[in-house]
Amino acid sequence: MRREIFRMDRAEAEALFAGAQVVHVASTTEEGEPVLRVVHGVVVRGAIAFHGAPAGEKTEAVGRPAVVACEEIVASIPSYFVDPARACPATTLYRSAQAHGVIARVDDPDHKAEVLEALMRKYQPEGGYTPIEAAHPLYRKAIEGILVLSVPLERLDGKAKLMQHRAPEERARLLVKLWERGAPGDAAAIEVIRRASPDTPAPAFLEAPAGCALACALGPGDVEAAVDLLEGAYWNQGVPRVVIARALLGATAWVGARDAAGRLVATARAISDGARRAWLFDVMVAPALRGVRLGEALVRMLLDHPAVRGATHVHLGTQDAHGFYARFGFRDRAALPPRPFTSTEMVLVRG
Repeated sequence: MRREIFRMDRAEAEALFAGAQVVHVASTTEEGEPVLRVVHGVVVRGAIAFHGAPAGEKTEAVGRPAVVACEEIVASIPSYFVDPARACPATTLYRSAQAHGVIARVDDPDHKAEVLEALMRKYQPEGGYTPIEAAHPLYRKAIEGILVLSVPLERLDGKAKLMQHRAPEERARLLVKLWERGAPGDAAAIEVIRRASPDTPAPAFLEAPAGCALACALGPGDVEAAVDLLEGAYWNQGVPRVVIARALLGATAWVGARDAAGRLVATARAISDGARRAWLFDVMVAPALRGVRLGEALVRMLLDHPAVRGATHVHLGTQDAHGFYARFGFRDRAALPPRPFTSTEMVLVRG
């Protein structure tokens, strides 16, 4: 790789392959004709494995050198983020991985079943099928007839182009631009850039009390810790953990904060249409960090989140934090001017 600063470590490159929705496979036929295919791939036994019909160009590539590759676009950076006139600074931030190896046929029935089961777990994680085993009567003949191929990940390389070569202050300015633009994925891109370059100064919208760091986009890896914080709150009494988790993952905006050790210590989410209405939910700070204004920093960031900031009415419900939310301008609905129409709030309760 020309610039070592962009190189991923092996674990990150493998994880990119493992999470990629599709993998590109490039090889040649015996006559030297190029073959390029897009496949559903999984990482099994240190190799990218995929399946197909037991005929066609993929079978002709067995035993031949191949390249497998995947990529993820993190953010598109327009030129005017950097220069108001020149087009040259336009760029794309991305992560990619590729591996060189020889395509091998997987013939062992147990190995084939392992690959097929991994594919099902990846692309149908909700289950709803009988697990695949080589000896199971449902699958024995299908496993015999299907083609399973693999490419070892021994010569694995990964690249993460995330502005690591820029000065910390330049990266901080880019974070502000992404936050201001607020396109889908921009908040998540901010967190990816920060993880790649921890020396990036926190811009104003990410300022937090000493010893804490705000996160403007949480994800699946944060679910368990967030549910631990929220389980038992008065508004979640009797709500199963799995339902709390689904609510977090289904939010329009989900933010949080971590302590110096990287532990999640605060969480908050919002549902918003981005124009007229937004609702704040599940604002929680770990007991040990209450009283240091972390909750204030968290809510301020959530109200400024691209998905929330455009809403003309922001709603929430609270039993005991009226004074806290009043600092942000929230008022009791009864204290507001009456609506120019009458209505009845109606609720459909399921379960």
